[in-house]
Amino acid sequence: MLGIRQATRRSGDRPWLAAQNEAEEGLAMTIWRRGLLVWLLIVGVESLHGIARRLILEPSLGDFRARQVAVFTGSALILTITFLCIRWIGATTRRQLLGLGGLWLVLTVIFEIGLGRLMGLSWERIGSDYDLPHGGLMPIGLILLTLSPLLAAHLRRP
Repeated sequence: MLGIRQATRRSGDRPWLAAQNEAEEGLAMTIWRRGLLVWLLIVGVESLHGIARRLILEPSLGDFRARQVAVFTGSALILTITFLCIRWIGATTRRQLLGLGGLWLVLTVIFEIGLGRLMGLSWERIGSDYDLPHGGLMPIGLILLTLSPLLAAHLRRP
């Protein structure tokens, strides 16, 4: 982060511009911090959702079909959380909203693969969720996750 002196030097004799740059940098950090907190909330809710899927859907639908159904119910949960939190996050521009969605995408894939491996799942089993031609619907859920900040902001417009 730039100090006032460095920013003032970069912006010439316009210290107000340096202050504006610092304010914008501070806002960007707030957006990313809040976005990370909302992602942690999403992961917590999705973890509970996964437990419910195993207890309620798997006995009647089987593992794979239950995971397919859970992509859509999970996407609804993610969009609801994002809708409720998007104003608090503070992201307003298309770039900020898509950047936030991209961050959530990367963090989620890392989390999903890491958790799967910690649980002893094979690479084949983990990959089956991402295999669209064979019924793995996780890419659809990840697209909705990535677009959820943009969709929520659009839905929240007055």
